[in-house]
Amino acid sequence: MRRPGAGAECIIKTNMSEYAAHDENGISAGIVEKKFHTFAAPPNEMVLDNGKRLGPVTIAYETIGKLNRDRNNAILVLHALSGDSHMAGCYAEDDAKPGWWDIMVGPGKGIDTDKYFVICSNVLGSCMGTTGPSSINPFTGEPFGLDFPMVTIGDMVKAQKILIDHLGIPKLLAVIGGSLGGMQVLEWTVRYPNMVFSAIPLATTTRHSALAIAFNEVARQSIMADPNWNNGNYYRGQRPNLGLAVARMIGHITYLSDDAMHRKFGRRLQDKTDFSFNFDADFQIESYLRYQGKKFVDRFDTNSFLYITKAGDYFDLKNQHGNGSTTKAFSKTKAKFLVVSFTSDWLYPTYQSKEMVKAMKKTGVDVSFCEIEADWGHDAFLLPNERLTSLLKGFLDRVADEIML
Repeated sequence: MRRPGAGAECIIKTNMSEYAAHDENGISAGIVEKKFHTFAAPPNEMVLDNGKRLGPVTIAYETIGKLNRDRNNAILVLHALSGDSHMAGCYAEDDAKPGWWDIMVGPGKGIDTDKYFVICSNVLGSCMGTTGPSSINPFTGEPFGLDFPMVTIGDMVKAQKILIDHLGIPKLLAVIGGSLGGMQVLEWTVRYPNMVFSAIPLATTTRHSALAIAFNEVARQSIMADPNWNNGNYYRGQRPNLGLAVARMIGHITYLSDDAMHRKFGRRLQDKTDFSFNFDADFQIESYLRYQGKKFVDRFDTNSFLYITKAGDYFDLKNQHGNGSTTKAFSKTKAKFLVVSFTSDWLYPTYQSKEMVKAMKKTGVDVSFCEIEADWGHDAFLLPNERLTSLLKGFLDRVADEIML
């Protein structure tokens, strides 16, 4: 395989054992700190894509590494639906779990914090430190709930742009993200073309298919059918944990693949030798999904789930930036791209990545494309994978050499 460059295209094979391995090559990013930036205080509120105004806005973020003298080594990492600003390292020495992309971000890793100043912020509408529906409405003194305005991927990126300006960074060396984070990557490249030197969208799409929207809608309906949801006004009472747990279970199915489920669970029973002949969790896959659902409700706000999934459904690069043409949308970008898909990702399948690559090539964009053969489905970009690490490291080295000459 040749090193990713303009027009490079490859298919990379991997196997399950690589995913199961722990990362032993990189060094931990160490102790990190969650930071906050507040802006858009009235009367200078942030104007959203739907025309409504929001302010003040607080954005939570994390930085690792050092900004160089020329301020041209900054990389913005963008998280997926239920992620947060905590990308790597730990908040304390006794933390049981590091940041969500600790396998990729750190000294000597794919995104090398010895070389780059890496930033990750929590998206607008979330519940992990950035202003969202669970935040206090300054006009009422109560949580926003459904009074929180609907936000878009574009609004999330506008808030990130304000943060980057606050940090004094004139241009990002790279924007990198998978899934919903990949949508933000694409939005960055066309909304702020002069701010982005390179982009790595992973396991993502220029707009949701009907299938993806359908799964999101079923998940949202499971929440709204929970009587504790109370039209979003649950903050002083019982929370709609059952509805959110079911929504997470639905989502989790779309993140995996048939091969992954077969290998990990098959039809194996959960601590039993025979069926219970009731509605207990007989199968391991049932128990696993219930566990994932219960774990999710302890850390995520239900209304934020509704808002962020809707923002993903609304995202439509070709109609919002290209007047009905994906090629016209990408004609606005000046970034160099590395687009990565995974063979077993049926939520955002490879054909969607190939369509965006085709549109980029039509407009002369410097784009490399790699499809990684992997069994773990949509979640593959979050799991240890030496091939993906090597791809990102090689691409970033190339673009860094160009911009830092």
